[in-house]
Amino acid sequence: MAANETFRIERSTVIDAPPQAAFALVDDFHRWTAWSPWEKLDADLKRAYSGAASGVGAVYAWEGKKSGSGRMEIVTAEPASRIVIKLDFIKPFAAHNTAEFTFAREGKRTRVTWAMSGPVTLMSKIMGIFFSTEKFVGPQFEDGLANMKRVAQSEPAAA
Repeated sequence: MAANETFRIERSTVIDAPPQAAFALVDDFHRWTAWSPWEKLDADLKRAYSGAASGVGAVYAWEGKKSGSGRMEIVTAEPASRIVIKLDFIKPFAAHNTAEFTFAREGKRTRVTWAMSGPVTLMSKIMGIFFSTEKFVGPQFEDGLANMKRVAQSEPAAA
């Protein structure tokens, strides 16, 4: 696949907490309600958890009027270092992407990077006529990272 047939969106922030604090917020899908920007889109969002409780094999599926429906599965979990998630959107249109979180120690702080990549499909090309994925998703990643920073820094272990 040519470089122009894939996309990648990435944002990062520095958190005043050890890598384990931020890692724990991503590694357990139950904890996403505290920081994910998409969790508050639908007041009646339906969530289903299956597979492992956290880490590799943990699965989270969602369905909502505004957030559509989809499924995420953790496929790689390197403790306090990196998490890779298989991300499948079902509605409003199908897309199969990869989300990756990295946690890099910077002294007593942690740089958290959230990236999403995947193929540029015909549907995404059509949608690209009307809006930029970078301009749409990028700010949501920034909001999510800001929420994650607030939560991670407020936990006792972060002190």
